[in-house]
Amino acid sequence: MAQVNLKHGELAAAVDTMGAQLCSLALAGNEYLWQADPAIWGKHAPILFPIVGSIRDNKAESAQGPVTLGRHGLARDYEHTVVAQSDDSVTFELTDSEATRAAYPYAFKLNMTYALTGPASLTQTFRVENTGDVDLPFSVGGHPAFNVPMPGTEGESFDDYELAFTDPWCCVAPKICDGGLLTYRTAEMILDHDDVLPITRELFDADAVMLSNVPNNTLTLRSRVSGHGVKIDFPGFKYIGVWSAKGDAPFVALEPWTGHATLDTEDNVFEHKRNIIILEPGAVDERSFTVTLL
Repeated sequence: MAQVNLKHGELAAAVDTMGAQLCSLALAGNEYLWQADPAIWGKHAPILFPIVGSIRDNKAESAQGPVTLGRHGLARDYEHTVVAQSDDSVTFELTDSEATRAAYPYAFKLNMTYALTGPASLTQTFRVENTGDVDLPFSVGGHPAFNVPMPGTEGESFDDYELAFTDPWCCVAPKICDGGLLTYRTAEMILDHDDVLPITRELFDADAVMLSNVPNNTLTLRSRVSGHGVKIDFPGFKYIGVWSAKGDAPFVALEPWTGHATLDTEDNVFEHKRNIIILEPGAVDERSFTVTLL
């Protein structure tokens, strides 16, 4: 396990080889990324592959045999190899092994690239290659959590923050139910022709909130008092999860997803999961999201 440090002007980042996890994102010495207090939530920004969320009882059937995966998959639990590095970017690689194939019976190559792409912006890129000879079913997602209140905003509280969108829109959000599955049976309209969603503790009573088809695939987590916050642009990701831990956790995670947890109305066939990506042998899927500190 080692840490790779990146620098671009006053913007600095650090990424751990274990899980290829972003563990620091600071501007002018001010840390924006949650620092993984194990008493609250001991991660910073895990990567999600080859599932997002949970599958029923952590098991599914696939064309290649049984799949056994805990929440958010396996990539976050393995050491990743650095295959390219510069002052302001790094690329990691994880390939299938006997251990991964026991849980997920597919050949793959996952490359994760972190690049400081502006004076206050970091771009995270997922590149998945099907290195096998059968179709590869998977989802990917990010999970960066940000300090709330933000640095440099002394005196602000969690409830001073909101999600801001580029346009007014309507959003019906499903709920996470027993076993970590997703249900629309108790879905709630959380935005009704509005462009702002207040951040409250009650918003996360049922765990993460999943937003679908966000206008322009852009949202901003910001303080209504100071305007400080983070903007996330996530083209190529249909969903974004918003989450904070129960209690008084001083962070909010913004999680671009290509897929989501198994629906309570779905069967247990892995390839049947809604919005699962099916990649042909030899093909590559690549998508990125960008975080900008404000």
